[in-house]
Amino acid sequence: MNNIISRISSITNSVGRRKKAIAVVKVYSKKVGSNTNNKIIINNKLIEDYFKLERFKNIVLKPICLCHEFIKEYDFNIRVSGGGISGQASASSLGIARAILKINKLSKQVLRKEGMLTRDPRMVERKKPGKPKARKRFQFSKR
Repeated sequence: MNNIISRISSITNSVGRRKKAIAVVKVYSKKVGSNTNNKIIINNKLIEDYFKLERFKNIVLKPICLCHEFIKEYDFNIRVSGGGISGQASASSLGIARAILKINKLSKQVLRKEGMLTRDPRMVERKKPGKPKARKRFQFSKR
């Protein structure tokens, strides 16, 4: 498959997880003379093509917006799998935040304050035997 970002090696890698979604983020330096904004590629698609809803794009872009002065010269390539669209957006956000932290240690205070470096541990609760769902019960009849 032809990759949109064609570079030889990445600067840093990081992983973000949320629910069942896993995002592997690779950071590349921009081409010389490129004055465009940060290019974000998710599964070989531009972020606008992958996340159709604006709120999911905002979740992914939040760490970049917080530390924009530090990372103007980097592009991001994200490979995300598993889970749903919301979990994938949150996993990508955590992966980007961790990658930014590896590049520039000074951004830790800003990212930590906004809660971008904390992994959300909430997972779907398993279904229990004798119940229709995890906590729901069948209707009780007295008589």
